[in-house]
Amino acid sequence: MSEKIRILIAYDGSEFADSAIDDLPRAGLPREADVMIAYVQETWLPPPSMYEIAEKVLVSSEPTAAKTVRAVEGPKADEDDVLLLTHAVNKVRSYFPDWHLETHFMQGSPASKIIRQSTDWNADLIVLGSHGTTGNRLFALGSVSQKIANEAGASVRIVRGNAWKQGSPSRIVVGLDGGETALDVVRAVARRMWTMGSEVRLVTAKELAGRASGAAQETETWIGKFVQEAQSILDAAGLSVSHVIKEGNPKTVIVEAADEWGADCIFIGASGRGSLLGSILLGSVATAIVSRANCTVEVVRLNRPKS
Repeated sequence: MSEKIRILIAYDGSEFADSAIDDLPRAGLPREADVMIAYVQETWLPPPSMYEIAEKVLVSSEPTAAKTVRAVEGPKADEDDVLLLTHAVNKVRSYFPDWHLETHFMQGSPASKIIRQSTDWNADLIVLGSHGTTGNRLFALGSVSQKIANEAGASVRIVRGNAWKQGSPSRIVVGLDGGETALDVVRAVARRMWTMGSEVRLVTAKELAGRASGAAQETETWIGKFVQEAQSILDAAGLSVSHVIKEGNPKTVIVEAADEWGADCIFIGASGRGSLLGSILLGSVATAIVSRANCTVEVVRLNRPKS
């Protein structure tokens, strides 16, 4: 990566948020990065203008530094909030001691605040758990996580499960549809720093390919060329690559292939045609995979406008 990656970690103190942090070493992320841990205290009151900026918690990059809270404007983080943020900072540092860390405390709607902060801060990647806590309730994927995945301008990594072993190779599924963004997803995977022995499985659903090409022979031709190019990119990154073609709807084929292979993560392009505040909305295939997958899913967005 020519520029230092900017990662926003959405944190709420739940076990799912801690699992998302525990997953970071398995995400192929660089040893150096600018990282913001964003904590949103949900409020049901209509926020006045003073809440828009909220409060910022600045944490020195030195591991032994004291954690301090500085009110920029708006409500103050209480002692429990500071303890949660400090726990998150220490947890991230235990895996990536060279990351430059800061934290940001906000009040309001969790999804909206995370999306807005990721845009204002020019995040490249948002990391969050598939579930979390808001007030005394558990929110499910389809609310906060789904909204962030669909509307954020950055790539989004939604983490499920915590059964991995640190330092073990990763199994990554990449869903291929022959679209313009599919090779961008492959390149995004190739740029990561994966543990030696990590594997990538390219999964093509033939139903989608057939509709796109209009003829069986053309379908086989573009699949062959596309897979060859994708494999060349991944081979150059030192990754072991395999490819499977399955008949059926990609919304189910990719998820089923990931389950059968025991994948740790599915990478998929946003691939939607709509936009919202400069972001690329999820297409129907990506939306279904985010909702149905039993493993971590990373939605890749590249070349997004910087503010």
